[in-house]
Amino acid sequence: MMKRGSGFALSIMLLSALTLSACSNGEGAADGGGKKQTINFVHWRGEDTETFNSIISKFEQENPSINVDMTVFSSGDPYNNGLQAMLLSGEGADVFVSTPGSLFSTLLKSNAFEDLSGTPLLNSFSPDLIKSGQSDGKQYAIPYQLVYNVPVYNKTMLDKLGIQPPKDWDGFLAMCQKLKDEGITPILYGYDVSPGQLINTLVMNLMPEDDSFNKFQTGEVKATDPWFAEALTRFKELVDKGYILKNASGTKYEGALSLFAQQKGAILASGSYSMATIAKQNPAIELGLLAPITTSGSDAKYEGVHTTTFMLAVNAKSKHKEAAVQFAEFLAKPDIAAEYANATGQLLTVKDVKYDSKELIIQSEWMSKKTVFQPRLINTNKKIETALNESLNMIVGGASVEKTISTTQAEIDRNLTK
Repeated sequence: MMKRGSGFALSIMLLSALTLSACSNGEGAADGGGKKQTINFVHWRGEDTETFNSIISKFEQENPSINVDMTVFSSGDPYNNGLQAMLLSGEGADVFVSTPGSLFSTLLKSNAFEDLSGTPLLNSFSPDLIKSGQSDGKQYAIPYQLVYNVPVYNKTMLDKLGIQPPKDWDGFLAMCQKLKDEGITPILYGYDVSPGQLINTLVMNLMPEDDSFNKFQTGEVKATDPWFAEALTRFKELVDKGYILKNASGTKYEGALSLFAQQKGAILASGSYSMATIAKQNPAIELGLLAPITTSGSDAKYEGVHTTTFMLAVNAKSKHKEAAVQFAEFLAKPDIAAEYANATGQLLTVKDVKYDSKELIIQSEWMSKKTVFQPRLINTNKKIETALNESLNMIVGGASVEKTISTTQAEIDRNLTK
């Protein structure tokens, strides 16, 4: 069967999913008896399709009784909605991936995950990096990717100007001013991606506890709390001083990334996942990761933010669980994981992977730094998460900190977890 290689409109996706479901569970697809099984692998990373097709071909050669079909949805709501429809039907998704936070929580409540606790599969992963796929002491999903939600910067540019990555807020402002004086936009920002990334580093050293964002959804923490107000005040200072891209509220992430690759700005408010794409667009730039430290250096608890995501899972309703686990085990083999990582530019949680790209070597150096798990994904209420992210877009759009706090808290109040 054709392996899916790009996103579709949601209605077409669901139709495709049902078609795949019918194929993967029809005659000749039953376990045992020497008959071929067809499992479906569902994910959102369309840019990885070519690499996954190569890996799937190798898996099928080693496991001739198993075919793997692949369904790819666009990331975000199209993926969440399409996946949940497939899982609810009980068919069409054997191996799938989840994000931590709200999607993981939703799928957990619907009993979508097969319990993988105690399986040999876990031995392939670094134990400290797969905790986001756990609940009540059980391993329901296994994070495959390790991402640093830290802005990417043009090291070549900063080195030429004699700028070292700052260690405190005053140093960060001084760096931005020097860049602006040189006619360089300090921070490139895409309204659809940057808020959900930048908010993490803005709050990482200000929030009183690592799980503070989780407490927004219970009412224990509010947008009016001094630490959150201070984070927004810091961000507004960047906006008011002209350190954020002009017309940021009308610029999407792809546009901001393109400007960065053209060296129209020094810092891209994204994360390590964008480094491979930037390197393809302009391999002459040496890249690095640089988080704004919103406190003094002595008060900083963390240097950056990490996320373990693209969490591999097996559908609890799958008719081909053994084959699904076999495929997950194949993805976790060090040589296969290395093929995936080096082809796609993704750092992984798999043990003993050898990285050969400059970007991955740079990212791997961050594994020794003090980082906190992405604060916004500690929150499992999607509407509240969105409200918090949108607070940055409000300020980019010209709203005052006071107005932003009021509007954000009102939206949180409407969606408090009961």
